[in-house]
Amino acid sequence: VFPSLAQAQASVANEVYQELGQPSVFLFCPTEYCSSLCSPSPSQSCYLQTIGQELLPGIGVIWTGPKVVSQELSALLLEEVEAVLRRRPVIWDNLYANDYDCRRVFLGPYMGRAPGLMSRLHGLLLNPNCELQANFIPIHTLGTWFRSELGSCAHPDHAGKEAVAALGDSQGAQDGSYSPQEALELALHDWVAEINQQALEPGR
Repeated sequence: VFPSLAQAQASVANEVYQELGQPSVFLFCPTEYCSSLCSPSPSQSCYLQTIGQELLPGIGVIWTGPKVVSQELSALLLEEVEAVLRRRPVIWDNLYANDYDCRRVFLGPYMGRAPGLMSRLHGLLLNPNCELQANFIPIHTLGTWFRSELGSCAHPDHAGKEAVAALGDSQGAQDGSYSPQEALELALHDWVAEINQQALEPGR
């Protein structure tokens, strides 16, 4: 019935979206959901070009970055993805996901995301560790990153820092930008307080 997989997927997604009354949040995960799955690249992928053309504009498209688990996200890549999808992507961030190797637990701060990314995103979802308690630091530091992004949106004169700021830069208190190390220290402080509070509860 359909000349390509992309056209079939877009047709079905569009029909479901319309049948549900075009909800404000409706997400579509493409078969090519990161750069490493695109051939030869996101901007030259016939599949993504079709998805961008055929999918109704109110449907959000999920993207994980350069890889399934991306150590870095750059503004340049997101510009390329936005252009081919004809919409800002929703990042499904697998930075902390450990469902593929449950012997590992990721407890570091949220990092590797260039400053000023929020203005290039339609949304961001964090795929956490499978172990609930291990996600205090990931979620806490993501919140700190988010607040710093809100601050940079409120002060557009800081946008030029993106060109000179290294991903995961450890300075930040001086200029108001995000510092993974400082975010980690804040998270650890609050986590210890949370643990101590739980220890005082009856029956703990």
